Amino acid sequence: MRLVTYNIEWFSHLFDKNDQLILDNKPSGRHGVDRYTQGVSLAHVFQTLDADAVMVIEAPNTGRRQRTVRALGAFAAEAGLRASEVISGFATDTHQEIALMYDPAVLSAEHDARSSKEAPRFDTRFELDLDTDSIPEHVRFSKPPLELNVTTAGGKTLRMIGAHLKSKAPYGVKGHDAIIQRAIENRRTQLAQAIWLHRRIADHIAAGDDLILMGDLNDGPGLDEYERLFGQSSVEIIMGQDLTDPHAESLKKPRPGIVPSTARFYDEEKKRFFRACLDYVMISQSLTAYNPRWRIWHPFEDADCYADEVLREALLMASDHFPVSLDIDLT
Repeated sequence: MRLVTYNIEWFSHLFDKNDQLILDNKPSGRHGVDRYTQGVSLAHVFQTLDADAVMVIEAPNTGRRQRTVRALGAFAAEAGLRASEVISGFATDTHQEIALMYDPAVLSAEHDARSSKEAPRFDTRFELDLDTDSIPEHVRFSKPPLELNVTTAGGKTLRMIGAHLKSKAPYGVKGHDAIIQRAIENRRTQLAQAIWLHRRIADHIAAGDDLILMGDLNDGPGLDEYERLFGQSSVEIIMGQDLTDPHAESLKKPRPGIVPSTARFYDEEKKRFFRACLDYVMISQSLTAYNPRWRIWHPFEDADCYADEVLREALLMASDHFPVSLDIDLT
C-alpha cells in the first residue's frame, strides 16, 4: 500500500464556485504559474505517485457553495486517478482544508472525531498555559486535524490523522520587534497544537490502535533559533516515544551533512530559495513490522525524480511542497 501526504499550494484557486476545475492561462495561487500549468502538473504528479491514498493538505475550499469532496472528485476524474473517493472533516475559514483521496478497492475511511479528558475534539478549544502565568490560554486549530477510522480491503483497521499545524511565520507585521513578538506568539500556539495532537495520539496508543499521522507540521528539530526558548520542536513533541518517521529522526541527530527537505520557498529579499523539512508520515511503533519505506519526492534531492525531466518540472510547478510517500505492507 502506498500512502502519501501532499501540501498543495492554493489548490482552491484551480476551482470555480461550482467546484469545476479551471485550466486556463490566468494566474494560479502559485507565483508565476498559470492555472493550466499547475493543474496539468498536479495531474502528472498524482498519476506518477499512483497512491492508494493521498492526504491532501491545503485541499480546495468547503464554504457556502463549495465542497472539498466535490472539487477533489472532479480533479480525480479529470486526472484519471484510482484514488477517486474523497473524505474531509471539519471545514475551516481558511480555504485550506484537509482531505483524504483514496482508492475504494484498497481501503475505506470514515470521519471519526474523538474526544477525551486530556484531548478535546479538534474543532473545539484546548486550554493550556502557554506563558507560565498560571492562566490557561484558549487554543484552537484554524485547520482542525482530520481523524479517520480506516479499514483495508483485507480487513485490517487503523487510525489515520491528517494535520496542518499553525505556521510560525510572522505574517502581517513589520519591524524587528513586532516580527519577533509575532514569531514567538505563533510558535507558542503551534506548540500548544502539538501537545493537543500528541495527547490524542497517546489516547490511541494506549488503546492499542495502529496509527498513521500525515501532514504539514510546519516545524522540524533545529529549524530556527526560537526553538531554544521552548526546549523542543513541535515535531519532537508529537512523535514522543509513540511514533516514528526516519526524516524527522534524522533531524534530531548532529547534522554536519545534508538534511532532508520537503519544501522549497523563495526569499524575495535575498533572491534565493531556501529549503525546509515540514511534511511527515509518522507511524506507530506497532506498524514498523510491516516493512515501511519512506520517500520524499524532491526534484533536486531524489535521483529518480531529477532524472525524469517531465516529473521534475511538474513537481516544481505543482506546489512549493513535495509529496512524501510511505510504502507499507498492509493489505
